[in-house]
Amino acid sequence: MSPLNNVKHAGADPAVLVVGAGPTGLALAVDLARRGVPALLLERNAALFPGSRGKGLQPRTLEVLDDLGVVDAVLAAGGPYPPMLGWDGDRPLGAYEMVARPTGPVPGVPYPEGRMLPQWRTQRVLYERLRALGGDVRFGAGLADLAQDAHGVTARLDDGTSVRARWLVAADGGRSTVRALLGVDMTGGAVSDTQVLVADARVDGMSRDHWHVWADAPGGAVACCPLAGTDQFQIVARYGDGARPDTSPAGVRRLVAERTPFAASAVRDVGWVSAFRPRAALADRFRDGRVLLAGDAAHLHTPDGGQGLNTSVQDAYNLGWKLATALADGVAAADAEALVDSYERERRPVAEDVIGLSTRLHRAAEAGRPEGRRRGRETHQLDLGYRDGPLSRDTRRAPGGTLRAGDRAPDAECALAEGARVRLFDAFRGPHWTLLAVGGAPLPPLPPPPGSGPLPVRAYAVTPTEPHAHAAYGTGPALYLVRPDGYVGLATDDPAEVAAYARRYAPPYGPVRASAPAR
Repeated sequence: MSPLNNVKHAGADPAVLVVGAGPTGLALAVDLARRGVPALLLERNAALFPGSRGKGLQPRTLEVLDDLGVVDAVLAAGGPYPPMLGWDGDRPLGAYEMVARPTGPVPGVPYPEGRMLPQWRTQRVLYERLRALGGDVRFGAGLADLAQDAHGVTARLDDGTSVRARWLVAADGGRSTVRALLGVDMTGGAVSDTQVLVADARVDGMSRDHWHVWADAPGGAVACCPLAGTDQFQIVARYGDGARPDTSPAGVRRLVAERTPFAASAVRDVGWVSAFRPRAALADRFRDGRVLLAGDAAHLHTPDGGQGLNTSVQDAYNLGWKLATALADGVAAADAEALVDSYERERRPVAEDVIGLSTRLHRAAEAGRPEGRRRGRETHQLDLGYRDGPLSRDTRRAPGGTLRAGDRAPDAECALAEGARVRLFDAFRGPHWTLLAVGGAPLPPLPPPPGSGPLPVRAYAVTPTEPHAHAAYGTGPALYLVRPDGYVGLATDDPAEVAAYARRYAPPYGPVRASAPAR
């Protein structure tokens, strides 16, 4: 018998319970809401996180946000990264671009340049999208305990009520309550003896044209980055020799006065302040029965390279369509299990790679090496994929392009059979699968949806019209079944394989059952 059986249940139970309304939880809740999956998003605090912490959105994440329906709001609210300007006291040392900027259009990449947007505003954009889709966040609802069985999870909240769901997703950060309750360990630790302070504040008289850096300031390096779309700067300072950051507003003002030419009185409206020791760690597993770990609850990174928030949002994007499919009526239990299991098998290797990248960049920056000051394509997350994942199947006898099953399907302009043109990202946008028949390959018949339900696979016979599309997709007969998250699931020249693959992983969406059976 579950130890939570005698706890009073609070209202209607959801199909998915998401714990933590940070970028990960909000992105997952948005994805589930647009798929019609009953979900509940819990947040222990009374409001959304108020700070800038993760301020960079990489090109791949912008593609995800496009699909979730918020990229226009993100682009309007944010801005490009400014050039960095080094200082020696009040003497400028010269400016340089930390982020490589494209000199023109980048084939296959609609958002070739990362954008700066403070985390609190990214969360606000996602929250507004969630509410527009009919969802919301239950604030002030902390998780106290959980118990699970073969059918679902019962979560007890701080107020003594409980929620029963078929799945629970931990998106509650690096100090995850869910992970602690499960007893899941993290492997890793501190990557530096240096402590770091991060603060959001206004600094009167400081130019917003540059990201100002005092690398050799007394007491340790300090940087002041103008936060796009705000009148604030993000102040980041390193502390050496065992010094402990003072996170009070007075401490932040004193820090700026001691390490830069600006007086303490120039620092105003000190808001969010945090101090931490850079860590890199990976959860020993991303799934425990009916509970899944995502975002910082599953992996911790140094801030260098702007990978943490981006990897976390893409965890949610990988998981959303899989949970929706696993929850749909008519999906075989074995296929549902395979889909949910594939989340860890795909995302854990990605997290390992990203941890390695951010750690390497952190140590290079700390040592003053040039590679620690530059950001290029390796941070854009466009080349991450799932070639070795369990859902990737490539059976073409003679692949005609560079694209393989498991790769991100690049954007391209294509001609349809009737002569009209379509951009592939316009075809991919939405919660469906997309079948591309390239080079004269015949479109195989697809099963119709039940009743008036949505067609889970949209099919296009296309001819790529751009050179980069020829190189990626090839020009010979081929069929590409593109997953709802934009990665190629199946690449084949056998139409029969499309129907077999779609029956397992792209079944017509039926009604989603909400709560798990009571036990």
